[in-house]
Amino acid sequence: MSTSWNRREFIGGAASAGAAAGLFRPGAAQAAGAGAGAAAPEKAKVAWPVWGEPEETELLEVLNSGQWGRGRAGRRLAELEKALADRMRARFCLATSSGTTALMTTMGALGIGPGDEVILPPYTFVATFNAITIGYALPVFVDVDPETFQIDPNKIAAAITPETRALLPVHIGGSPADIGAIGKVADAQKVPIIEDACQALLAEVNGQPVGSAGLAGCLSFQASKNITSGEGGAILTNDEAFANLCHNFHTPGQPKSGASPGRAANFRMTEFQAGLLLAQLTRLEEQAKTRDANAAYLTEALGQIPGIAPARLVPGCTRSGWHLYMLRYESPKFANLPRARFLQELSRAGVAASGGYSSLNTSAHVRALADNPRYKRVYGEAAMARWLEANQCPVNDKLCREAVWFPQTTLLGTRADMTRIVETIADIQKRAGDLAAAG
Repeated sequence: MSTSWNRREFIGGAASAGAAAGLFRPGAAQAAGAGAGAAAPEKAKVAWPVWGEPEETELLEVLNSGQWGRGRAGRRLAELEKALADRMRARFCLATSSGTTALMTTMGALGIGPGDEVILPPYTFVATFNAITIGYALPVFVDVDPETFQIDPNKIAAAITPETRALLPVHIGGSPADIGAIGKVADAQKVPIIEDACQALLAEVNGQPVGSAGLAGCLSFQASKNITSGEGGAILTNDEAFANLCHNFHTPGQPKSGASPGRAANFRMTEFQAGLLLAQLTRLEEQAKTRDANAAYLTEALGQIPGIAPARLVPGCTRSGWHLYMLRYESPKFANLPRARFLQELSRAGVAASGGYSSLNTSAHVRALADNPRYKRVYGEAAMARWLEANQCPVNDKLCREAVWFPQTTLLGTRADMTRIVETIADIQKRAGDLAAAG
């Protein structure tokens, strides 16, 4: 027996079931405040995710429809896929359960597996790596350009071998990689490009949104992303045959045209997630304009501080998605104050920042692949030892020691918040000698 809920009943039931979680209370997820007692620095309280009545309405309509998953009767997934395809100017879009499963679906649709190689940058979230290794293909790291934080297109050609089946550049931080230069290498070598655009919704190169410059691109709607459904992802492509292959791989049923490769999964998005994202899309452009303006202000102002190098946008970039605001911290210009202490001083002043990624290419997770018995069976023990030795990316290692990130929620703050960030960093530089001496 089905039960139809209205908004008031649903909220009341949720409140009694989970009042401590602050369910369905806009702005419930506030930044942690200081404890009682001594005065603490003022902090910008930007709740994330931002949500309200549009999300409530979507969830209740899906609930009452009884159509909760992908199927002919549900409408949210189709509406979301069309909205994303239109916004990102791609012919086709396929919603998935996460950005990771979007990447895994593209690898599966390409038939990438044991014996194949896929090129990726080391400056990325581990999911990019995992999307390759889940099918027992071999990840091949190509070092980065420290000024942009993106994969260095000038180093890709040398890494391509007869076993290379795809290039997997990452638009890290929401800013585009140099997809024009990467595309020239891919065309010359006849290797397809899958863009990891999981952080880069709305990013553009020469006015064209990322995600469809190559064969396909992948988006993520994980909890920290600029629009979110908790988890969720999408694949963009202009190739109808590849779109069908992706559809057939991501679902155990409802195949579209095209021969089955004999492999598939269940990486489908739900109607609930799609409804949340449709609501989130209504705020996206307004929020993006705020991020654009604040990022431009920070780049201009921070660029005047010696030792602070904001990440440079690649040639042709006409918009960043600004999932992160990234910069390099050069400690010699701060009296050799360690980055960890610099970050500590930012935190004390109420500025949210982190050091970003550690070196993925030398991480325990990556090193473990060389000892994986299945990989040794496929590639041979000696080959895996050579692979491990080849995973040297010295530029990336240095970048990981210097990087500083501000999250996308910081860029939703006011101009006064941005000014305070700049003034805080300038003040730390003035005090750097004393701070360094104090240890």
